[in-house]
Amino acid sequence: MTDERPLSPRRTAKDLPLTRLLPNILTLLSLCSGLTGVRFAMQGLWEYAVLAIVIASIFDVLDGRVARLLNIASKFGAELDSLSDAISFGVAPGFIMYEWTLKDAESIGWIAVLIFAVCCALRLARFNTMLDDHDLPAWTKRYFTGVPAPAGASLGLLPLAYVLQFGSAAQLPASVCAFWMLLVGGLMVSRLPTFSLKGWRIEPLWVAPLFVGVVALVAGLITNTWLTLSGAGTLYVLMLPVGWYSYHSRAKKEAGQSRL
Repeated sequence: MTDERPLSPRRTAKDLPLTRLLPNILTLLSLCSGLTGVRFAMQGLWEYAVLAIVIASIFDVLDGRVARLLNIASKFGAELDSLSDAISFGVAPGFIMYEWTLKDAESIGWIAVLIFAVCCALRLARFNTMLDDHDLPAWTKRYFTGVPAPAGASLGLLPLAYVLQFGSAAQLPASVCAFWMLLVGGLMVSRLPTFSLKGWRIEPLWVAPLFVGVVALVAGLITNTWLTLSGAGTLYVLMLPVGWYSYHSRAKKEAGQSRL
């Protein structure tokens, strides 16, 4: 006599609405765009390689915004985003710069690429751990600790953007470009406070000028891409001391109020 038992019904996963998948789709598009930049670099198509990283940055901004807007942020999405950022903003820009000029510096150039990628990965790991720190004051959300990965990728490619805009006259020696990559990598893992748009609020008076500025930026990217990108990168570098001063001024003000 055999022991016949009723088969238990298989557990089926609940259907997910498409909107819950949208942030992860944007993250994967960012990853694909970064890897496509590597392919363009292998073909010597430097303009397309840089644009691929720029597009990856746009997708990276959108995925987090969409997740928060729809209130569907998840641990899976956060881990996928970090993996995508490490490749698109750490590995891909380093490889592009190596194929463009750093290979002429031989071992020094490759070491710069490795350190840049490692610094990007460490920066992302530190960012993820800081998300769980709920003891930080609310005003610190206006600042990043170190240069964020997308900005670091753009700064790493800045020498190439200069050449695309101004020609061979702006070409720097490979050793100088290697030093620049090391410097940018150091900025990503540094404790330097840099501006973050997440925690900032804007007065109604400045809404219209902000819209005009965004339109002007988009128009510049379309009509004069390389001048806009090189100018934006230069402006970001010049804003680094401003961010440091703003952070420490606010910290002193908060410390003074807490003693009252």
